[in-house]
Amino acid sequence: MNKHQGAILATMSRWYSNDEILTMATSSNAALLAMSCPRNPYPGRIGVIEADAYADILLVDGDPIADIKRIADPDANLKIIMKDGRIYKNTLTA
Repeated sequence: MNKHQGAILATMSRWYSNDEILTMATSSNAALLAMSCPRNPYPGRIGVIEADAYADILLVDGDPIADIKRIADPDANLKIIMKDGRIYKNTLTA
């Protein structure tokens, strides 16, 4: 199902703006996870990009706020995928 998460998020554009969708999928979900107290697997802050925080970073080819469908095809449009400081995908050329 992970492969289809972007496509599922893109379908939400019927009800929400693209920036609302991205906020719900990122910082809003991080805030909910942080409230789970002992079940939260991360010892530091999450959902923000700052020193000593846990952040997943996706570098999208294009502007997902202008076109949310960019996140629906991660193979084509996600150039960098980073989770917990580890790069899982990097298709950028120098």
